Amino acid sequence: MPDEIILRRWTGKVATERAAEYAKYMAETGAEEIETADGNLGHQITLRDLGNGATEITALSWWRDMDAVRAFAGDDCERARYFTVDEIYLIEKPDTVEHHVVVAHEYTFRIG
Repeated sequence: MPDEIILRRWTGKVATERAAEYAKYMAETGAEEIETADGNLGHQITLRDLGNGATEITALSWWRDMDAVRAFAGDDCERARYFTVDEIYLIEKPDTVEHHVVVAHEYTFRIG
């Protein structure tokens, strides 16, 4: 078990009618990049309908330490990374991501 686990959190907004499409795109592209990165411990993509025609989309990833985050995201690891396709979908995109030190955790999912 690592001594320090880092949660990396990015949140943007997408038009609700395109949210599922964009989440699928993220899962098929960015998630693979995260999964194969050295020091990555897992990830999730979540959607939250805001009820006003916008949906919040959040990418969460867990990392062994900040060195692993920097190896993945670069020295300016607080800066959000965007690609051309993101411009098509996102109606709100922050300039930065958040990093949190995980102080307690239990990861058990039961589906079905």
